[in-house]
Amino acid sequence: MKHAFSFSGFFRLLLIVGFSLQLSTTAEATSRERIEAFLETTGFDVALDGIAFASTSAPQMLGMVPDDFGTDWARAAKQVFDVQIMHRLAVEILEQTLTETALEHAITFYSSELGQRLVEVENASHKIEDDTYKQEQGRAIVADLVKNGAPRVEILNRMNRAIDSSDSALRALQEIQIRFLLAAHSAGVIELDLDGDDLRQAIKQNESATRTALRMSALAGAAYTYQVFPDEDIQTYAEELEHPLMQEVYELLNAVQYEIMANRFEALAQKMKNLETGQDI
Repeated sequence: MKHAFSFSGFFRLLLIVGFSLQLSTTAEATSRERIEAFLETTGFDVALDGIAFASTSAPQMLGMVPDDFGTDWARAAKQVFDVQIMHRLAVEILEQTLTETALEHAITFYSSELGQRLVEVENASHKIEDDTYKQEQGRAIVADLVKNGAPRVEILNRMNRAIDSSDSALRALQEIQIRFLLAAHSAGVIELDLDGDDLRQAIKQNESATRTALRMSALAGAAYTYQVFPDEDIQTYAEELEHPLMQEVYELLNAVQYEIMANRFEALAQKMKNLETGQDI
């Protein structure tokens, strides 16, 4: 049985996931061993594992619920969003795109005393599956900061702007939605009357509101994640993130994250084709 997709269903995914920048390339390759060490030191390996949490939004994006795909839905999603598959994809891309200079700069910072403390809280935050809890707690922290006129809000915003300096998170996430919807349509899971261009135009109509929601979500997430750090440490972190080499690193890390998400959602659409409504595989 085919279903119509839901634009609003994807909105939750936009708030679950954080940052995105455009993919850049370089002719200089970095060894697999160095990439593996880089992922562990920076904590990006844990961030990759968190991508699997986004799979919970997939049925809602299609105007459905997990029960529509039978009791094996959770197992199917786990197979597609396998952490080993996502890790391998990340390493393969970064081997060909991340320069040794940028890699060394990032490792130097994240292996420092401050860097390791930041990675520790970032990893802990990534491992929390209930994003609603983080958002509620973060919004409460932000509300208190605003009430007291604390400069910390602007410091957190500065940090978030450095992470997404080209403001491309929205465009990347829109593309993931489009690729997933088209793949689901091709697999016969949903009925879709719009082509890719029409989808982009329809989604673009809500762009302003969605961009604002993403920024507010990023602020709440940062407020929650870094709540134990003094303003001085967050200021130092923001300044480091603005460094050209760290900008290069985050452009790649976020592009890799979103390419993996798009790849896995397309694979999930094919998996859904083999799940009978209300039946097991």
